[in-house]
Amino acid sequence: MKTLRGQLSALLLLMLAGCAGNHQSALDPHGAQAYTIHHLFQLFFWVTLVIYVLVLLAVLYVIVRRRREEPAALVAEIPTAQSEKRSTVTVGALVVLTIVILFVLLVFDFSAGRTIAALRENSDVQIKITGHQWWWEATYEDPVAHQEMTTANEFHIPVGSVVRFDLESHDVIHSFWVPELHGKKDLIPGHPTSVWLKADKPGTYEGQCAEFCGAQHAHMRFLVIAEPRDKYNAWLDHARQPAPEPVFENEKHGKQVFMGSTCVMCHAIAGTSAGAGLGPDLTHVAGRLSLAAGTIPNNPGHLAGWIIDPQRIKPGVIMPQHNIPPKDLRDLLAYLETLK
Repeated sequence: MKTLRGQLSALLLLMLAGCAGNHQSALDPHGAQAYTIHHLFQLFFWVTLVIYVLVLLAVLYVIVRRRREEPAALVAEIPTAQSEKRSTVTVGALVVLTIVILFVLLVFDFSAGRTIAALRENSDVQIKITGHQWWWEATYEDPVAHQEMTTANEFHIPVGSVVRFDLESHDVIHSFWVPELHGKKDLIPGHPTSVWLKADKPGTYEGQCAEFCGAQHAHMRFLVIAEPRDKYNAWLDHARQPAPEPVFENEKHGKQVFMGSTCVMCHAIAGTSAGAGLGPDLTHVAGRLSLAAGTIPNNPGHLAGWIIDPQRIKPGVIMPQHNIPPKDLRDLLAYLETLK
């Protein structure tokens, strides 16, 4: 009974978290695919819960009845033909019932899969997602090559539209999961795949890697930001623009610090000669909500710590330490703050 109470309590907490708007709860769906998965989960949950309770009641019934019987009645007796037949019928009926229940669940599971597959509509928004240890690269694909745009860890999509995410891994197996919008999809090196998402209402939905991929697996999060089509188009138009030129002297010096350091060996900034792709694109880094794939907030203080000693914040990350003099660091931060 304690086990049952504990499981029910845990489930209740999960449900309350979903109702409270937890942006990483599969129990709070906000997309067509997620609704289908949620309804399937509810069916499995209630069927298995009823079976679990019935089994517990049967066990309790046997225990109570045995305790009430006389000790002499507990001595093993040779089963009669009638009792053998009754036991055979009972066990056979339960086996048949189990098969029927499993078959019904299989039918509903197959039906849910067909429903999700039917939602793979043609989409005018295709985003190529590449999983790295430990961050997410996104390329907004476009038939016109120079219109393609690359960003990291924060993906904007239009509300009410089916968006195709083309998934691939750069190193090890990752798993792309936005609980409120869809189920998990693995990214296996050398085997590109796709998943379709649709958000029914505006919001910021938290996602994460759901497959252990190394020491910083837990710090490989991302955001899917769903917004009305006009706002999405405005964001995309702005994101396609090159980085603005610095205006003030400290910002100009900060750009020189960036271009003269090892930063250009890993990062790209559109509109400059920095074009490396080993790390996230920094063209509009100041407009992101977080740094290091959702590990720390995006503000000057955390950004400074991330530049100087990333290993302290995210041990094992390939980004090296940078011994930048304080004056140069301040100017570098001023320049990076202009990249919005």
